[in-house]
Amino acid sequence: MLPINAFSTGLDPISALDKLYSDIDPFSTQDEVSASPAKDITTSRTMEPCQFTAIGVPLSLLEAVERALCNHPHTRQTWASVKAQAALVGTNLAAYMPTINASASGTYGNNKTTVKDYPIFSRDKDTSVLGYNLKLSWILFDFGLRGANLENAQQLLAAANATQDATLQTVFVTAAQSYYDLLSAQGALDASLDSEKSAKESYLAADAKYRAGAGTLADKLQAQTTYAQASLDRAKASGTLKNAHGTLAIAMGLSANTPLTIDDQGGELPDTTFVTSMDALIEDAKRDHPSLLAAQAQMQAAKAKVEAAKAEGLPSVALTGAISYNNQLGIAPGDTVTENDNIGVQVNVPLFEGFGRSYRIQSAKAQVEAKTAELANAEQQISLDVWKSYQSLQTESENLKATDHLSQSATQSFNVAQGRYKAGVGTIIELLSAQSTLASSRQQRIKALSNWRTARLKLANSLGKLGLWAI
Repeated sequence: MLPINAFSTGLDPISALDKLYSDIDPFSTQDEVSASPAKDITTSRTMEPCQFTAIGVPLSLLEAVERALCNHPHTRQTWASVKAQAALVGTNLAAYMPTINASASGTYGNNKTTVKDYPIFSRDKDTSVLGYNLKLSWILFDFGLRGANLENAQQLLAAANATQDATLQTVFVTAAQSYYDLLSAQGALDASLDSEKSAKESYLAADAKYRAGAGTLADKLQAQTTYAQASLDRAKASGTLKNAHGTLAIAMGLSANTPLTIDDQGGELPDTTFVTSMDALIEDAKRDHPSLLAAQAQMQAAKAKVEAAKAEGLPSVALTGAISYNNQLGIAPGDTVTENDNIGVQVNVPLFEGFGRSYRIQSAKAQVEAKTAELANAEQQISLDVWKSYQSLQTESENLKATDHLSQSATQSFNVAQGRYKAGVGTIIELLSAQSTLASSRQQRIKALSNWRTARLKLANSLGKLGLWAI
């Protein structure tokens, strides 16, 4: 039902018409459009979807991902594309409906005739003509042209929805990786501060020995150099942390200078129960991945375009009708009223249009070949992505175990070397070497943890199954 108060809202006529037509959806095509750019990935809230309050302190990974899904320009762009394609489906459904056009006209004139020698024949008379026309046209049969165009639009809508799903998965991974990078940068800064503290203690110990005459100047200078290097590494880690802050803020659709405090997850690792055999993972990805579904829909749309191009050259049958009224006032010998009513059937038979249709069919068939090749390429790319992501997760799992052992060993080695040096039985070279190994092992542990988390999400993304369950 049309809103009867469309023009009583205080809007100008153009704005009122825009609002009126924007609210009309008799074919319910907008039911195929999600309520928000994030579709149903975000958690259920009591408020409207994608409506947020103040940024959480600390910011959780869940909130960071949800904000990114709702606010990232790419998700909003694909959401708008889905809405546009849904409207095109409605346009093609409207082709099955009749079209009615009305027109009205009114003219006013003055007929004045002057006969100088015979005034009796002179005339001065006002005339007016009022008329209106109402025309109807309804295509009854067109050999499948409208059906092919509708199929094309529906398949493109399916492709747009699948592309939106793929975009959401990509933004999901990007936001999560940015969060993990920030977490890693924060851990790296903390490790750098610890290393700087240890280097300072080593320098102070070497300086104290030198002053007491129990150590050499070379030992003191080596410790001082290591301390300066540790301070430089800490400054670099601080800059990396600031860059990571800006990257995460941008991924969430915020300004780069937005202050963020993240939730330190420590060493807790999420589960990997979704990881099965390689063959099973690849088959699942080929069946469910949104990129593949989009490629399949685009191929079907191209096939429908071929059928539409063929149907354009076939006849069409339309029902036509018209009502007209014409009232002429002041026209001699008297007023004249003309009314016409007619109804009929019109057959349109395309005969020749300069071979353009033949070329359109050839072009449409070539598009089918291209989309078929794109589908095959998508299948291969998905298989490769799953393979690489699976191997990456296996590698990072091994690295995680190795860095854990390395960190424990390096900590013990440093404690022993520090104790030996303080007791006077160890050298500064031994202490600084153990200190450097400990700092490196801490950095490697932090990086390995971040890489493992990212590899796990990328594997889920390559399967086309990434969702909030993953975090």
